[in-house]
Amino acid sequence: QVHLVESGGGSVQAGGSLRLSCTVSGDTYDRSFLGWFRQAPGKEREGVASIGNNGDTTYTDSVKNRFTIATDNAKNTLYLQMNSLTPEDIGMYYCAVRLGRATRCSGGTCYTVWTSLLVDEYNYWGQGTQVTVST
Repeated sequence: QVHLVESGGGSVQAGGSLRLSCTVSGDTYDRSFLGWFRQAPGKEREGVASIGNNGDTTYTDSVKNRFTIATDNAKNTLYLQMNSLTPEDIGMYYCAVRLGRATRCSGGTCYTVWTSLLVDEYNYWGQGTQVTVST
C-alpha cells in the first residue's frame, strides 16, 4: 500500500510564499513520476507541476516562474515551493504518484510519459492541504 501525506498549507497574503511537502511511504519501486494538483471550489482538479525520475519537470502555464517542484529521495518527500501567490492560487492542493509505466498513444504510435499534469495518469493520491491567499 502507498500513502501520501501533504503538509504546509495555510493562509498567506497576496505576494507571499508557502512550501508544501508530501511524504510518500510504501512500495514505490516502480514510480514513474510525481505531481501536485489543486482544486478550487466549484472547479475541476488541475495539474500544477510534475517531476519525473530523471528530474524533468512540467508546470502549468499559470505557475511557471513562481512555483518550483522538487524531490528529496532520501526523505521520500515531494515539495512545492510557491512564490508570488495570488488569489487565483487558492484551493486544496494534492500530491500524487504514478506507479508503473504510463504511455500515451496517438495515430497508432505509443510513447512513454515522463511527467504528467493529467489526473487520470496518477494512481495514488494524498488527502490534500488547503491554501488560502488574501488580498
